[in-house]
Amino acid sequence: MNTDTRAFVNFHEVQKSYDGSSLVVKSLSLAISKGEFLTMLGPSGSGKTTSLMMLAGFERPTGGKITVAGRDLTDLPPHRRDIGMVFQNYALFPHMTIEENVAFPLAARKLPKPEIATRVKGALDRIRMGAFAHRRPAQLSGGQQQRVALARALVFEPSLVLMDEPLGALDKQLREHMQMEIKHLHEELGLTVVYVTHDQDEALAMSDRVAVFNNGIIEQVGPARAIYESPETAFVSSFVGENNHLSGVVSSVAGDLCTVTIGEVNIVCLAVGSLKSGDQAVVSLRPERVSLVHDSDVYANSVKAFAKEVVYFGDHLRLSCQLEDGQTVTMKQPNRGGNLQTSVGQSVLLGWQATDARALPFEGVPGNG
Repeated sequence: MNTDTRAFVNFHEVQKSYDGSSLVVKSLSLAISKGEFLTMLGPSGSGKTTSLMMLAGFERPTGGKITVAGRDLTDLPPHRRDIGMVFQNYALFPHMTIEENVAFPLAARKLPKPEIATRVKGALDRIRMGAFAHRRPAQLSGGQQQRVALARALVFEPSLVLMDEPLGALDKQLREHMQMEIKHLHEELGLTVVYVTHDQDEALAMSDRVAVFNNGIIEQVGPARAIYESPETAFVSSFVGENNHLSGVVSSVAGDLCTVTIGEVNIVCLAVGSLKSGDQAVVSLRPERVSLVHDSDVYANSVKAFAKEVVYFGDHLRLSCQLEDGQTVTMKQPNRGGNLQTSVGQSVLLGWQATDARALPFEGVPGNG
């Protein structure tokens, strides 16, 4: 992953160690365009939050440098970086009114009072919180407090906005609402946003690009659709979205396709990486790409199984099906009315196209047995 001197934000081979020996972030190079919404996605301890904190100035890189608009920020304190920040815990001042909270970054910059009043009113109206200007944070709901925190981060018109798990404390319905609020503000104001989350659905719904972190490195970076549809590593395929992983051995490779033998079954799928005959591989297959079939000629792949578990979710039926070699394929059968007849123990024929499955180099990701 190369940096781009034309990009707005650049991580140049950035490293971070807390103990002087082990690296939490390992030679990170990442370019972020102006106006882009980039999400750093990964499990706890993957390095995503540390990378954000180094960009914000709360952590100092052990090696490398970070630039914004061509300016080296490595030795610049946080308050001089012109960066807005939104945290999970809102970080609002409890003794101040909502109006005073939003005005705080402007007062700290010693702007004239008439300009502060105008900006604060505009910021609160934008998030539909003007009527709450004289309340205190404790008098607001979690979603309202998060909107105020967002307004405070945007009111001084920063060149960059960083968000660290900002919706983690909200319930599911409110979280989904706030995702769209933030996305709309990003589009309306042309903001450059770097967002950190461990929630894959949130990352896919909001981002222009997603950088998937694992063990201090970026495993893959690209548009949300590409991350989901075309994972390049077994980790990305397992972490982003629900997936089946079937362990097997590559028996042949022909152009973009390969055949992976799983037990007594040959699976034709897309070949990812430099796979060759005899290699161990993991076949990645999304549950929604699997269908119950009656005619094996309709799909490039059809395998016999039996329904081990059947769970009704209203809009779909989730089937956990065991293959003859003991591995499991999970599928989602859409509810189109009157078609959800599968029961536990029933023999089924599962089908999918070659382009729906991806053969990835084996990296220790277990199968579904």
